[in-house]
Amino acid sequence: MSDTPALPAVSREWHLLSRPVGWPKAEDFALVEAEVPQPGEGQVLVRNQFVSVDPYMRGRMSAAQSYVAPFELNQPMQGGAVGEVIASNAEGIEPGDHVLHFLGWREYAVVDAKSAVTVDPQAAPLSTYLGVLGMTGLTAYAGLLRVAAFKEGDSVFVSGAAGAVGSQVGQIAKLKGASRVIGSAGSDEKVKLLVEDYGFDAAFNYKNGPVSEQLREAAPDGVDVYFDNVGGDHLEAAIGSLNRNGRIAVCGMISVYNDTEPAPGPKNLARLIQTRGRIEGFLVGDQFDLQPQFVQEVGAWVRSGELKYRETVVEGIENNLEAFFGVLRGDNIGKMIVKL
Repeated sequence: MSDTPALPAVSREWHLLSRPVGWPKAEDFALVEAEVPQPGEGQVLVRNQFVSVDPYMRGRMSAAQSYVAPFELNQPMQGGAVGEVIASNAEGIEPGDHVLHFLGWREYAVVDAKSAVTVDPQAAPLSTYLGVLGMTGLTAYAGLLRVAAFKEGDSVFVSGAAGAVGSQVGQIAKLKGASRVIGSAGSDEKVKLLVEDYGFDAAFNYKNGPVSEQLREAAPDGVDVYFDNVGGDHLEAAIGSLNRNGRIAVCGMISVYNDTEPAPGPKNLARLIQTRGRIEGFLVGDQFDLQPQFVQEVGAWVRSGELKYRETVVEGIENNLEAFFGVLRGDNIGKMIVKL
């Protein structure tokens, strides 16, 4: 055990008390104090500095079977986090090192060293390992280039385009030679950001009129690739504008996450027969073999300033829940991160 004085005795952590029905409510959660254990053999104690809140976490709050186990009731929730090691009982990781791990929603975490990834705060700000250079970025990279099989000259439509994943999808498409990139977002401010900062060719506020009409106006020649973060009317609109041999990569469907009844599917699926179109869902967990290539290529773009990113930072573990609610409401521009 490394000699580390004055280890913390107590950590605050968020627990799920009851499974939300519809939109989550504050009373479904509690911020509780818990004793901080010493790290056991092969473990490290981490003081979390940044934690992630993401739309997929809504699914883990339900008991329904999904691709990842539900959060346990009356237990700390989980999510991406990055922080400083303050005690180590594992070879290869020392106090003062910084690691990326999956025990967020808490101030301190005892982490198995084998599941922690050492990161360098000198190479990039720590928060970026939760966003543009982390799981969020890999989701955008793999979803566009592998799942949607993007090729130079494609016209690309991205929903939720001002979010952490969507904004990166659009920029990667431009850097890879897209003929046209269109984004949808939920405010005029975000639309302006997409065009003026991120280099989208066109963008629209989906609250200003039917998505199908706005998409046809923004992409009069149709779209070859649709990267779906929203579902619902956006998916139906994309199918309606899909060109022959078009591809749709389904990353998320935030528009239906809080529905209490199954959402109706697109009414125009038969159009996929005419266009020979393809829809494929994907999980970033199946794409980790692309991680080295992703870090090399996207890291270079971030360092050169060719790929821009935004973060919405909320301060304090006590505001972790409100930050999560903000993601569901679409309050964030770029990656939503909580700084502890």
